[in-house]
Parts: sequence; structure tokens; C-alpha cells
Amino acid sequence: MNTPTLQQLIPVIQMSVGPVILISGIGLLLLSMTNRFGRIIDRARLLSRELPAAAPSLREQLSTQLEVIYQRSRILRYSIMFATASVLLAGLLIITLFLAALMHAEAGLLITIWFILCIGMLIASLVAFMIDIQVSLKALRVEMSQAGFQHK
Repeated sequence: MNTPTLQQLIPVIQMSVGPVILISGIGLLLLSMTNRFGRIIDRARLLSRELPAAAPSLREQLSTQLEVIYQRSRILRYSIMFATASVLLAGLLIITLFLAALMHAEAGLLITIWFILCIGMLIASLVAFMIDIQVSLKALRVEMSQAGFQHK
């Protein structure tokens, strides 16, 4: 295998910048999602501690809130898993680009598959994230009714 020259590597590095930017952007999404996940877990722990000492009338509302929080944590877990899979696929895309360039191999189909799967996982992650946002309104509604506020 011949060692590529700098002039041969520059176009490969330029091609790899796109997936690297994708990794960076998804990393920021993952940061947001994991922070949200942490807050959900903290809220669940707080409500779980309040539940045993709660009055019977309040127990049902707390249980409902915990059910919604558990549902949200499952949805957000999927969102995080899909985003992480997207980053892993972007990494495979970069490796495939470099190896194909170094070995002078035709890997267009494999590169296309990695890219489509990467974007597909990102889309799945964002859809799950939007579902979590919708379910979080359900939790808010339960808390508001618990406080005596009736929404219109």
C-alpha cells in the first residue's frame, strides 16, 4: 500500500468535515437530551420520596405524575440511543471515507448506506424528542390540576 501524499489527503479531509460537523451538532443535541433526562430522573426521585408520606388524595396524583415521568424517561432514552447511534454511524462514515481513499477502493454504496442510516437515526432521535415534549405537557397538566389550576 502506497502512502498517500498530502495533496491526495486534502480532498479526503475536506470530505470528512461534513460528518465531523454532524457529530458536533448531534453532540450538542445529546447534551440537551441528557440534561433533560437527568432532570426527569431527579423529579422522579423527589416524587418517589414524597409518595409514602402523602395523603391518600395526593397519592393518586403523585402516582399519575410518576407514571408520566417514567413514560417520558423511556421516550427520552430512545431519543438518546438513536442520537448516539447516529454519531457512531457518522464515525463509520468517516472511517470508510478514509479507508476508501487510502486503498483506492470504490465504497460509494457503503458510504451512501452509512450516511442514510446516520440521518435516519438522527430523524428518529428528533421524533422521539418531540414526543417527549408533548408528553411533558401531560405531566404539567397533572401538576397544574393538583395545584387547583384548571387549564382552558
